[in-house]
Amino acid sequence: MSAKPKIAIVGAGNLGSALARALHGAGYRISEIVYHGGRGQGARQLAARVHSRAVALPQARLLADLVWLCVPDSQIASCSRELAGMAEWRGKIALHPSGVLASDELQALRRRGAAVAAAHPLMTFVRRSSPSLAAVPFAIEGDAAAVRAARRMVRDLGGEFFSVRHQDKALYHAWGAFASPLLIALLAGAEQVARAAGVRSSAAARKRMLPILQQTLHNYGALGPADAFSGPLVRGDVATVRRHLRALARLPLARQVYVALAQAALDTLPIRNRKELQSVLKLPSPPKRRGR
Repeated sequence: MSAKPKIAIVGAGNLGSALARALHGAGYRISEIVYHGGRGQGARQLAARVHSRAVALPQARLLADLVWLCVPDSQIASCSRELAGMAEWRGKIALHPSGVLASDELQALRRRGAAVAAAHPLMTFVRRSSPSLAAVPFAIEGDAAAVRAARRMVRDLGGEFFSVRHQDKALYHAWGAFASPLLIALLAGAEQVARAAGVRSSAAARKRMLPILQQTLHNYGALGPADAFSGPLVRGDVATVRRHLRALARLPLARQVYVALAQAALDTLPIRNRKELQSVLKLPSPPKRRGR
């Protein structure tokens, strides 16, 4: 495809909406926003914003050169089977943005002649937030023609791309889970500890944590984990860790998280008084690694 391909987007959720807006901003023509079930209003609002048309799935024309299936992971394969008989797929590109599922979820469209790929943006998409896709890395795997088309789109969006093997998708997605949703879970736990320490408002806890969080992320990006690591563990301050554990006894779940993260730190980061800390935390000695 020498010119930018015409695109149809199936699914108007958080990710599909962000993708439609970004592609429209990059000069792509969005021919259809296809919705399923009761999502018509959101699809119509999105279509108006990107100068497209919203259409229910049974009435989709699918005349685009490239179709993005931005539906929940559990529906990708069934949606591709439903779409397979609705259009001529030979020469078309079909993509899905799942981080955990491989391009084989689109096998029904591949059998009809489409080149297929998975292209997952390593970014978080939630309601009431619309992140830019500029500088966002996309993990891509699939058929050669579809991979080329996906890479071109990512470049046009100002993003980056890298390859991921289909057998590594689950680990890749787990990596992303550590970087965002599990991080949010950790911060929610930190709010619980703040409340126990006398900070009654979650909003106040978030506001007071932001400076240290922002500096920590800056240090991590600029210096790497070892040089960004601070606090009692890196100092080998056994007495302080013991006090933490005693105080956290009233918050059993938070204490478990603390111990698990401390165990990860003992295994991956520079720490003084390692054996003493293992004893206080009641942790087994980690297996020795080659080269350590």
